[in-house]
Amino acid sequence: MSNSPIIKVAVNVPLSRQFDYLPPTRGPAPATGQRVLVPFGRRQQVGMVLGQSSESDLPIAKLKRCSEVLDKDALLSDSDLWLIRFVSDYYHHPVGEVVAAALPTLLRHGKPLHPTIEKIAAADRAREFDLEALARRAPKQAELLTLLLDAGGDGLGVELATEMLPNWRRAATGLIEKGLIQSFEARADEFDERLVAGKRPGPDLNKDQQDALSKLRLSDRFGVYLLDGVTGSGKTEVYLQRVDDVLQSGKQALLLVPEIGLTPQLVSRLRDRLGVEPALLHSGLTDTARLAAWRAARSGAATLLVGTRSAIFTPLKNPGLIIVDEEHDQSFKQQEGLRYSARDLAIARAKHLDIPVVLGSATPSLEMLQHCRGGSYQHVILPARAGGAKAPTMHLVDTVRTPATEGISEPLAESIHRHLDAGAQVLIFLNRRGFAPTLICSSCGHIAGCERCDSRLTVHAGSRQLRCHHCGASRPLNEHCDECGETVKPLGEGTQRLEESLAKRFPGAVISRIDSDSTQLKGAMDEALENATLGHANILVGTQMLSKGHHFPNLTLVGVVNADQGLFGTDFRSGERMAQAIIQVAGRAGRESRPGEVLIQTAFPENKFWATLIEGGYREISDNALAERAITRWPPFTRLALLRSAAHRKSDAHRFLEVARRCVAENSSDSLRILGPVDAPMARKAGRYRAQLLLQSGDRASLHRVLRELRPVLEGDASARKVRWSIDVDPIELF
Repeated sequence: MSNSPIIKVAVNVPLSRQFDYLPPTRGPAPATGQRVLVPFGRRQQVGMVLGQSSESDLPIAKLKRCSEVLDKDALLSDSDLWLIRFVSDYYHHPVGEVVAAALPTLLRHGKPLHPTIEKIAAADRAREFDLEALARRAPKQAELLTLLLDAGGDGLGVELATEMLPNWRRAATGLIEKGLIQSFEARADEFDERLVAGKRPGPDLNKDQQDALSKLRLSDRFGVYLLDGVTGSGKTEVYLQRVDDVLQSGKQALLLVPEIGLTPQLVSRLRDRLGVEPALLHSGLTDTARLAAWRAARSGAATLLVGTRSAIFTPLKNPGLIIVDEEHDQSFKQQEGLRYSARDLAIARAKHLDIPVVLGSATPSLEMLQHCRGGSYQHVILPARAGGAKAPTMHLVDTVRTPATEGISEPLAESIHRHLDAGAQVLIFLNRRGFAPTLICSSCGHIAGCERCDSRLTVHAGSRQLRCHHCGASRPLNEHCDECGETVKPLGEGTQRLEESLAKRFPGAVISRIDSDSTQLKGAMDEALENATLGHANILVGTQMLSKGHHFPNLTLVGVVNADQGLFGTDFRSGERMAQAIIQVAGRAGRESRPGEVLIQTAFPENKFWATLIEGGYREISDNALAERAITRWPPFTRLALLRSAAHRKSDAHRFLEVARRCVAENSSDSLRILGPVDAPMARKAGRYRAQLLLQSGDRASLHRVLRELRPVLEGDASARKVRWSIDVDPIELF
């Protein structure tokens, strides 16, 4: 028996287990929280040490040795590793894949915590060089040299240089030959949490805000506070003052936002009001920048962190507060791979760290409202808009009596005219991008469909393409039917068609479309939002990207074009989500001194949903929905887990889930309900047939016990080799 400890290593593979290794032949045994390079199959893999043991299920002679220890000290603390184990256990996901999801890309690939990067800098003699003469002969070289002289002796990293001057390398060649600049390797820059030009005081809080802040200040220990404030009620001001408390006490604050698009206005406000530079963590950053922010959070150099859902895994040296803004937003739930909820993990992590967590929303999720009803979370309400602004008025437009032409009814068109004439800004909301959702033949009725999915192709007129928004497939847009050769025409409206229609109706207006198609280029989203905020666009057209948290001071009219999309949804959450979307987008109107107006186009004005929403607001919608779910036993009154499978053959997808069904049935109690297997609502996507099995239980512990026993069975079953499968705990999408 060897005296060497056995190293328990998590490797990024889809198996729910740790792997045993012996320490390297030289040096001390790696400690828990350090990365190691290990032989795995025919290649070397980066793994994370989760512990040591004196025993292994395998004979010592069969254990391989770690090839290399990659970190001098533990990369992750005990608290960080607790979160990883918790996520693996709760979501029944392989721990090695959880570790991979929790680490920045460079660390996941074995790069050092403090990598060396290529930099360029101006040489000493460049300061006496005649820049004007150079600008006449080689303007690009002069531009680069000026940039490097301004950067000082430390120079610029090549990633930052590329960001500031995309084609700098061609100019650099000539400057290097002249001896005016030099390239070298240096340690990556540390995050600089420089103090910006002092704190700028915010507006005086009104009584509701003061009361809310007092409640949030009651304790610096664990507690969940649902800050439920109508749109425009000043939730962010309450956040800012609570964050300032934490920063002044020497602790760190983590602020989670649902999308990158929310960060520009928010970051500027945080910087001005708190006097620190926030560290950002989101998918739009370069790998180097993301690692720098992660490293600064881990060391405590960054005291304020702002990020999207994956930022919940970021190590914090001195954690003091976690805030989840727009907690109801579906973007906080990862829908591929490791299917975690960042909001739920924020609560679990805050409890483990014994720090408060604040969840903010104008339209809280029913799960959080039910926790408040039960007394486990504190409900903090901001009932009115700040600064004396009034809530916008809502009206329905009956599109049966006044049909819409290219998406716009006459009552909506008249209101747009009126608000534009008054010098105000208008937002037209349609949660469907593209030119039209369908291309149909006017002769035979054939509809253009995706060859790889059970879905229709969306018309994108600008690029003359038909695209599938599910698998990404595209083909040229033809004017004639593939079946009969007759003329085809777009049917329905998307944001592109709406933009075109509005341009015809309002030729003098500046129209800005903001959706995922128009904001693909780097910086496009920031620029579009800045122009909208400054009032440079008269009419904004967009999807739900425009509904979340943005403040447009001059906006007084919101038009909801196709409000009936969610009125008859099959998902039990359809009504909740539709109310959230409409309330959120309506909240963009009338946030300053001018009153706001909201027009909702619907073919079903008599539907009771509208009367409830307009007369009782989101509070009555949520009360009714909770009462209904209590009777029907849907969440938050039961717990769900959804097993999904996808295969090239339909029979393989169903056969795998049948194995799961039998295993669950043999090990479950009467409290667990099994629904399926059945075809997924979109039975074929990206060339694979999809099926699902739903598990429902009133007892969380029983459901997790079954899943804990199920996963190893599925991993070892032969049918698993033919499918892609996943377990989704607390799914937010069933259909």
